[in-house]
Amino acid sequence: MLALKYTFFAILSTLLNLLFQYLSFRLYDGFGALYVAMFFGTLAGLLLKYILDKRWIFYHTPKDRKDDAKKFILYSLMGVLTTLIFWGTETAFYYFADFPAAQYVGGALGLSVGYIVKYFLDRRFVFVHKDERIGTA
Repeated sequence: MLALKYTFFAILSTLLNLLFQYLSFRLYDGFGALYVAMFFGTLAGLLLKYILDKRWIFYHTPKDRKDDAKKFILYSLMGVLTTLIFWGTETAFYYFADFPAAQYVGGALGLSVGYIVKYFLDRRFVFVHKDERIGTA
């Protein structure tokens, strides 16, 4: 059931990411438009995915706003590697695939791989129960 929920949330976040990219391209098509679109798409997807993962995947209830902010920062840092996977795949499709909307296909593929990696990073380093911390018994 967890894998199904996580997959569903990843799909929702991917769709939101790609929607924000599409809207960004519609509003701006100048220099660096791909990177502007990827930035806004990533931000939208990150926020949604954090809220869903925190509550429905890892069942974390923050102690206060400071705790929530710390978790969000750590969650975001774990996303750096996965974002590089996503952006690299999308950029490669944008420049090397010869069909309309190639960047969206590359983005969806990159996000799929990235979300799988991110789950394991988040489980290991972000949403850790006291008895599961590294170096404790």
